[in-house]
Amino acid sequence: MRLTDALKSSFVSGLLLLAPLVLTAYIVQILVNWSLQFVNPVVQGTRLTQYTGNDEVAAQLLAVVLILTSITVLGYLAKKSIGRHLFGNVGRVVNVIPLVSTIYGSIRQVADSLVERNTAYESVVLVEYPREGIYSIGLVTGESPDPVEDHVGGETYNVFLPNSPNPTAGRLVLLPEEQVHEIDMSVRRGMRLIVTTGAATDDAAPVATDPGSLPGVDADDLA
Repeated sequence: MRLTDALKSSFVSGLLLLAPLVLTAYIVQILVNWSLQFVNPVVQGTRLTQYTGNDEVAAQLLAVVLILTSITVLGYLAKKSIGRHLFGNVGRVVNVIPLVSTIYGSIRQVADSLVERNTAYESVVLVEYPREGIYSIGLVTGESPDPVEDHVGGETYNVFLPNSPNPTAGRLVLLPEEQVHEIDMSVRRGMRLIVTTGAATDDAAPVATDPGSLPGVDADDLA
């Protein structure tokens, strides 16, 4: 029995060692193959192999450099007034196409939220939801309208409860001040916590959602 136990233990240890490596290699292979569907058309369309001595790999690497350079140039132009005007018009055109606007808007929101530092969310709070004793992260978007506060009989806040890991969806709740628990956490850190389902809890790495395009968003600096 001792020999059997030792063999089982060794097998499990070996499996735990190899499984992450195999899965990592598999995922990298999938990402590389996915990337090639964008790189290869550039190689073929520009005939880069003519400049790399018919070396396909070198041509693909050159194509990657060209793509990254183009993206950087577009980003630089987008920050200029003429670029904001041009790309703003493109965004407005996309937003009037029913299905496309939904897909584009969702992807844009998630992408921007991981890199942008501006949002109209005022602060991160805790709300007892979906029941007492269980806390959900909420993002305060502002104070509720006067008719709401008159009905409640006191100060009320608009709080957006984002879903995890997709913060572009969620629900808006209007809560009395006593039910909104303020915590010492930046909006940036709270957004990362939501997007990573709690896996990342510090401020070391940037997070991404055009919080500005999420429900109830304006522009404010992340704390």
